[in-house]
Amino acid sequence: MDAPAPIARLLAMAYRSLMDDLHQRLREQGWDDVRPAFGFVLLAARAEPTTAGELALLMGTTKQAAAKLVGVMEEGGYLERSVSGTDARRRRIALSARGRSLLSAVEAIYADLEAGWAATIGTRGVEGLRTDLTAVMLARNGGALPAVRPTW
Repeated sequence: MDAPAPIARLLAMAYRSLMDDLHQRLREQGWDDVRPAFGFVLLAARAEPTTAGELALLMGTTKQAAAKLVGVMEEGGYLERSVSGTDARRRRIALSARGRSLLSAVEAIYADLEAGWAATIGTRGVEGLRTDLTAVMLARNGGALPAVRPTW
């Protein structure tokens, strides 16, 4: 008898499946220029403006790579940059209306994908999975959910 698949492998497969389905549905809705890396920036800038330096630390890249990604997203209309009121060298990066619309589309698609999972394992199964994963992350991170970071 084969041993059960490790949770890490199952989570990796589930994550990949969700990301593939998300981006397919985004393309179907006309979001043709969205890259997977956009999500990390959108989430980081969701609550308040950020900087390329902060994004570089979050994403584990150079400041130049983060600035390049921000530039692509700004050209696509997802972000807006402004000069900080206290330091003209610091450029604040905030979501634009289009960036907020993209986040709304992503959240609606995630809800639909979770409904698909619920059709397989039940709503209680999905909510139990969410509760259990949240508990593990809170326990590992001092009672707060950590920022979403890429694994590259």
